[in-house]
Amino acid sequence: MAGTISRIRLENFMCHSSLHIELGDHVNFITGQNGSGKSAILTALCIAFGCRAKSTQRAATLKDFIKTGCSYAAIVVDINNQGEDAFKPEVYGNLIILERRITDSSSSTILKDQHGRKVAHRKDDLTEIIEHFNIDVENPCVIMSQDKSREFLHSGNDKDKFKFFFKATLLQQVNELLETIKDQLNNADSIVEELEKSIKPVMRELDELRQKIKNMEHIEEISHDIDNLKKKLAWSWVYDVDKQIGEQTVKLQKLKERIPACQERIDRNTVLLDELKKELIEKEENVRSLAKKTREVHMMRKNMDDSITEVVKQKVELEAEHDRHTDMLGKMNKRLRQLQAQLRDFQLQHMQHTQVEASQIEEDIQNIQSEIDYAHSNITRLKEDEKEFSEELSGILKSISEITKEITENDKKIQDLKYETDDLLQRQSNKVTAFGGQRVLNLLESIERNNRRFKSPPIGPIGAHLQLASDFWSFAVDCAFGNLLDAFIVSCHKDLQTLRECAKQVNYNHLRIIVYDFTRPRLNIPDDSLPATKHPTVLSVIQSENHTVLNVLVDQGSAERQVLVQDYEVGKSVAFDHRIRNIKDVYTSDGYRMFSRGSVQTILPPNKRPRAGRWCSSPGERIAELKNEVADFQRINSEKRGQKRKLDHDRCNLEQKITSLKRKREPEERRLANKRLQLDDAKKASAENNSHTAVDTSELEEELKHVKNDIQQKELLLQKANVRLTAILREVDDRKAAYKTFMDSVNDEAGPFNNASSELDLAKEKLEAAQQEKTHYEGVMRNKVLPDIKMAEEEYAELQQLRQDYFKKASIICPESDLEVLSHVAGSTPEQLSAKINRLKLRFDQESRRYSESIDDLRELHDQKEHKIFRKQQLYAGFRLKLNSCQKALDMRWNKFQRNAGLLKRQLTWLFNEHLGKKGISGFINLDYKSKVLSIEVTMPQDASRDTVRDTRGLSEKWA
Repeated sequence: MAGTISRIRLENFMCHSSLHIELGDHVNFITGQNGSGKSAILTALCIAFGCRAKSTQRAATLKDFIKTGCSYAAIVVDINNQGEDAFKPEVYGNLIILERRITDSSSSTILKDQHGRKVAHRKDDLTEIIEHFNIDVENPCVIMSQDKSREFLHSGNDKDKFKFFFKATLLQQVNELLETIKDQLNNADSIVEELEKSIKPVMRELDELRQKIKNMEHIEEISHDIDNLKKKLAWSWVYDVDKQIGEQTVKLQKLKERIPACQERIDRNTVLLDELKKELIEKEENVRSLAKKTREVHMMRKNMDDSITEVVKQKVELEAEHDRHTDMLGKMNKRLRQLQAQLRDFQLQHMQHTQVEASQIEEDIQNIQSEIDYAHSNITRLKEDEKEFSEELSGILKSISEITKEITENDKKIQDLKYETDDLLQRQSNKVTAFGGQRVLNLLESIERNNRRFKSPPIGPIGAHLQLASDFWSFAVDCAFGNLLDAFIVSCHKDLQTLRECAKQVNYNHLRIIVYDFTRPRLNIPDDSLPATKHPTVLSVIQSENHTVLNVLVDQGSAERQVLVQDYEVGKSVAFDHRIRNIKDVYTSDGYRMFSRGSVQTILPPNKRPRAGRWCSSPGERIAELKNEVADFQRINSEKRGQKRKLDHDRCNLEQKITSLKRKREPEERRLANKRLQLDDAKKASAENNSHTAVDTSELEEELKHVKNDIQQKELLLQKANVRLTAILREVDDRKAAYKTFMDSVNDEAGPFNNASSELDLAKEKLEAAQQEKTHYEGVMRNKVLPDIKMAEEEYAELQQLRQDYFKKASIICPESDLEVLSHVAGSTPEQLSAKINRLKLRFDQESRRYSESIDDLRELHDQKEHKIFRKQQLYAGFRLKLNSCQKALDMRWNKFQRNAGLLKRQLTWLFNEHLGKKGISGFINLDYKSKVLSIEVTMPQDASRDTVRDTRGLSEKWA
C-alpha cells in the first residue's frame, strides 16, 4: 500500500549504533526493556519526516540526537509507493527512500528512488510527499509519544482536550490556512486599491492636457468673438441711450402727475388741523381736574407702602434670629451626645487595660537586636562587593563608548572616501560629469536636440571650459568659485527660457544660468585694480580658450580679486595684517576662506565633505590612494569591533554578578527593616507596660454639665422668638389685606383719569401727525417735485444729443443691418460687453504666450497617455475580478469548513456514545468551537463508583 513504511535503519542515533527493522504491511509491535530504544525509533521517524527537535520533547537541537562519541547520525526510511495512491511513480518507482543525515553543524535530507538514485534534496519536496500521504508527525493521532500520551491522560483541562481534538482532526491546519489566505487577500486588496489610486494623478494630467488642447482650439474663436463684441458694443451704446430716453420720458410724465396729488394733500391737512386744535383744548381741561384727585391718592399709597415695608423687614429679622437659635440648639445637642460617648469610651478602655510581662519583652528585644546586627553586617559586605563591580563596569562602559564613537567616525570617513572614489570613477569616463554629474550630460543632449531654438549655443558648464596652471590650486579654485563652475552662459533672455525648458525636461532643477554678451571682448584689467601682492590670484592660475568664460568669472566671481596662498598662517597675514588693496577673499590650498569687511575679520573652514579635485590630472592614482585609505580604516574598524565584543562579554558577566548581589542584598534589607519594626513595637509595648496613667473624667463631666445648662437657656430664647415671630406674621397679613382693599378702590377711581389721559395723548399725536404731513407735502412740492421736473427735462435734452453722437460713431464701425446675424445685442449693456471684451483680450494674450507647443504634438501626447491609462485600468480591473473570485472561493471554503467542523462534532458524539454503550457506561461529550473547550462526563455503572468523572486521568483509572 502506498504511504506505508517497510523498513527503518538507524545509525548512531540516540542509543542505537546500527539498527535495521523490517515492518509488516499492517500493525507492528516493538517490545523491549526500558531504555532499550523503543521510543528512539518513534523519535527517528518524527525527525526523518521534518519534525523539529524541540517538538519531540527529547532534545533541544538535532545534534543532541547523535550518539555520544560519534560525529554524525543517519536515519533511512523506506516508504512503499505502489498502487493508485503512489506519489510520482514515474520518478521514484515502487519505493521512496528518505535519508536524513545529522552532523554537529548541519543536517540534510535526501530523497532517492527504488534504485538508490538521488532524486531531490529540498525541504519542499519532502513536504510535498508528506502532504500527499498525509503523514503529519506532529498530529497526536499519527504519532503518540510517551510524553504526549502522558500529557493527554493527565490533563483535566477542557481547553487542552479541545486543542488535542482540533489538531488531531486537522481542523487547526485548515483554519490556519484559511486565515492565512484571508490575510493575503486583504493585503492584495490594499495593493490593488493603491494601484487604482495611482491612476488619479495621471487622469488629472490627461484632463489638463484636454483643457489645454481645447483652449488652443479656441484662440481663433476668441479673436472672432472679440470682433463681434466690438460691433455689438458700438450699437449697444445707441440702444442703451434709447432705453434711457424712454425711461426719462416715463419719469418726466410721472413727476408732472405728482403736482395735483401733493396740493390736494396739503389742503386736506389744513382743514384737519383746525378741528384737532378745538378737540385738544377740551380734553386738556378735563385732565387737569382729574389730576388733582390722583395726586392725593398717590400720597396715601406711598404711606401704606412704607408701613408694609417696615413690617416685612421686622419679619425677616425675626425669622433670621429664629433660625440662628434653632441652629445653635442643634449644635449644642450634637456636642452633648459627643461628650456622653467620649465619657463611655474612656471608662471602657480603663476597664480593658492589661499588662504584659516585662521580662518576656526584654528578652524579645535582645533577640531582635542580635538579628539586626547580623543582617546589617551581611548587607554592608554585599554593598561593598556591589560597589567594586559597579566601578569596574563603569570603566568598561566608558571604553565601549569610546570604541563605538571611533568606529562611527571611521565609518563616516569610509563613506566620504567611497563618495570621492565614485566621483573620480565617473569623471574618468567623462570629465564633464565633474560639474553636475549625469544630469549635465542629459542637459547637453537636450541642448543638442533643441539647438535650432537657440540664438547662440549656450556655453557650459563653466568648469568644463577651464584649465589650471597647476593641480596644486585645484581645491582652492573649486572653493573660490563653488557652484558657479556648474553654471551655463546664454546670450539673451529668450535663450535663458529655452535652456530652462531643456533643464526641466531632464529634471535638472535649480540650474544657474547667466545672461552675458558673447560679442564682448576679453576684459582688460588695469594693474592698479589688481591686488598688490606677490601671491597669485584665481584669475592668474586659470586658463580658457573662451574669453566669455573668463569675463563671466571676473564679473560674477571676482576672480581677479581672490588671492591664493599656500597655508593658513600666510593666509591670515595676507588677509588681515597688511591691509592690501583690491583683495576680496583669500583662499588657502586646503580650502580655508579669509576676508575682512571693515573692522570685522572672518575665517570660514572648508566644506566638511569636500569634493574631489575636479581638475585632477591623474585620477587613477588618486583612486588607488583612496582605496588604500578605505582598506586601512576597515582594518582598524575590524580590530575595534573585536575589542568591543570582548568588552561586551566582560560587561555581561559583571552585570550578572551585580544582579546576583542585588538579589541577595534586597531580601536581607527587607529582613533588616522588618526586624527594626519589630524592635520598635517591642520597645513601645515595654513603655506602655511601665506607664499606669489613671483615667481622669472630671473635665468631661464638667463640660457635659455646662452644655446642658446652655441648651436650657437657648430653648427659652427660642420660645420667646417664636412668640414674637407669630405676632409679626399676623401684623404683616393684616397690613397686606388693608393695602389690597385700598388698591382695589384706587384702581376703580383711576379708570376715568387713565382714559382721559389716553384720549389727550391721542389728540396730541393726531394734531402733530397732521402738522407733519402738511409740512412734508409742502416741502415735497417745493424741494422735490418742481426741481425734479426741471432736472428731468434737462437730462432728456442731453440724452437726445448723446443719441445722435453714438449713432454716427456706430454707423462708421458697421451698418445696423449687419447686427441681424448677431444675437443678444439688445439685452447686453455696454459695461457688460466692455468687460467681456477685456476678459477675452486678456485670455487671448495669455493663451498666445502660454502655448509654445503645436496642437498636433499635444494631441499625440494625449492619445499616448489615454492609451496607457486604458491599459492600466483594464489590468487593475482584471486584478479586482480575480480578487473577487478568490474572496468568493474563500467564503465557500470557509462555509464548508464550518459545515465539516459541525459534522465532525456530531461524529465524535455518536462514536463516544457508541463506545460508552459497549462498555455499559453512561455519559456525554460536549464540544464547543466558540469557547474552544471539549468536556467529558462519564458516570460509572451501578456496581462501580457512582461519581461522575470529567478528566481523562480519571477515565483512564476507571477503565483500567
